[in-house]
Amino acid sequence: MSVVGRFAPSPTGAMHLGNARTALLAWLHSRAQGGRHFLRFEDLDTGRVRPWAFETTRLDLAWLGLDWDEEVIQSSRLPLYEAALARLDTYPCTCTRKEVQAAIQASAGAPHGAEPVYPGTCRAGHMLGRPAAVRWRVPGKVVCAQDELSQTTLCQDLPTEVGDLALRRNDGVFAYHLAVVVDDAEQGVTDVVRGADLLGATPRQVALQGALGLPTPRYWHVPLLLDFRGERLAKRGGASPVQALREGGDSPGRVRAELARSLGWAVPPEVSLDDLLPLWHAVLEGHLSLTT
Repeated sequence: MSVVGRFAPSPTGAMHLGNARTALLAWLHSRAQGGRHFLRFEDLDTGRVRPWAFETTRLDLAWLGLDWDEEVIQSSRLPLYEAALARLDTYPCTCTRKEVQAAIQASAGAPHGAEPVYPGTCRAGHMLGRPAAVRWRVPGKVVCAQDELSQTTLCQDLPTEVGDLALRRNDGVFAYHLAVVVDDAEQGVTDVVRGADLLGATPRQVALQGALGLPTPRYWHVPLLLDFRGERLAKRGGASPVQALREGGDSPGRVRAELARSLGWAVPPEVSLDDLLPLWHAVLEGHLSLTT
């Protein structure tokens, strides 16, 4: 099967080195196997979108030598998400965030260290006169997801560990989980390379794929790039943008080498993409690992 991969940034600010490293690995995965590669802007949360971030991201990726075969923007695909939502067993939910938290506490909450689970407060009915979110009534089963990179399987009991997912917020914004599974299927994505922070979300996406009759791609969850405190780089945390390096006269080969060395790869001070493709082949063959 031909490989189809993608990089799916949120245009909420400038792309930092952590984003760039994931973009690089996703590109290497697609191109090392002769596959197609897409760029998808996940811009559904319009309140956080920065219009200038679209072109800045394109320029940053091109500067690093990362091309793409097709570009899509999620906000232009709303009818697809609406159609998918209509095929699921859903119900309106008018609970506020405060009310949900109170209901979780009243139902004994979640096990220590686990994600809080919505207890189904609105399943039996909702308050009229309030804007309503739309929740998916999750099936009573355990769903598992395979991470190809670590060769581990993560299983989650949907009712007790995930709960009824809000697939459209009360302001009309479609949820990431719904949009991403619809987009991956519609674009024919076979391989998803993304940050390890999304591994915990993968079983619920696999569950949605099953409910919608959509194929499940192979998932590769790569380590996050950490800062000096051992915390993940983030736009809101002031991580240095690639744009500053690009406009400051830095070398894309040096930045690629820095990203490669952050994975534990032994590379010279400057590297080309052709230098890095054999290293990703070695990862796929199990001869090279990714470190943080």
